[in-house]
Amino acid sequence: MNIVLVGAQWGDEGKGKIIDILSRKVDYIARYQGGNNAGHTVVVGRKEYIFHLIPSGILHPGKVCCIGNGVVIDPEVLLAELSGLRKSGIDFSGRFKISSLAHLIMPYHKNLDQLREGKRKNKIGTTGRGIGPCYADKINRCGIRMIDLLNPDVLRDKLEDNLKEKNEVFRKVYRHPGFSFNKIYRQYLDYGKLLGGYICDTHLLLNKAIEDKKDILLEGAQGTFLDIDFGTYPFVTSSSATSGGACTGTGISPVKIDKVVGVCKAYTTRVGEGPFPTEFSTNFCKFMRDKGNEFGATTGRPRRCGWFDAVMSRASVILNGIGELAIMKMDVLDG
Repeated sequence: MNIVLVGAQWGDEGKGKIIDILSRKVDYIARYQGGNNAGHTVVVGRKEYIFHLIPSGILHPGKVCCIGNGVVIDPEVLLAELSGLRKSGIDFSGRFKISSLAHLIMPYHKNLDQLREGKRKNKIGTTGRGIGPCYADKINRCGIRMIDLLNPDVLRDKLEDNLKEKNEVFRKVYRHPGFSFNKIYRQYLDYGKLLGGYICDTHLLLNKAIEDKKDILLEGAQGTFLDIDFGTYPFVTSSSATSGGACTGTGISPVKIDKVVGVCKAYTTRVGEGPFPTEFSTNFCKFMRDKGNEFGATTGRPRRCGWFDAVMSRASVILNGIGELAIMKMDVLDG
């Protein structure tokens, strides 16, 4: 069975726990969108793991985990996660794969993200991790992909072209000195050497797995109402966080999806700016935040809290084709 798992609210619904449960029942787990602007928290025994890029199913022996083409990757963050797994004694040899088509977050993406947010009159609430500018380059057809790390000439040409334009913008618009070609080029060649063994055509790998009757879990990040199209625009993320993104973000046909599982909290939370119809008053929000430990796994930012929104949940069921809904953190409301 091929399952898509989506957040039915504004993210932080508790998807990590459900992913951990479902991962035990499947053979492959693939992340299909977003970047290290999201975090999934999984507790095994007394140890807590927080994943920003790697599917949390990597904790289960024998499970093959993929980062799909719809994800944008900060190689520094990815390498830190891999290092953390090694230090924890997690053996992922031969079972971790990265799509050759996934786009790379570059140093200028992160700076541009932060500088743009600083200039806005009405803040979006970006994490400043470079996610939006990276997706923008993807759409503008000037992005740098994982496969480019394996071809020094292609990497050089793309980086040179990008820096010609980016440095002009940084200097003239933001009064920023710009970026050194040599420094970034050498740095990303090194990343290629460290990550090259994981890069492959993950869409072929996943479709072959389907042919072989393997079970696949497609893991989403954020939530439905942070989706670039159907979310509370412009207070959204830059990728397709609905179930539709699972197909474009992995290369698996919609007709091969068997079930969509949604995850929501028994109440509602939101990080950053944007509308929130059921938001609690300030004092009760603080009480619920402390009781539910509502602080972002990625940024540590306090989450805004509110009542469960049935209208939102119904819309999410319709948008995603949700057949099963997991309701999390009911214990927080108990007493």
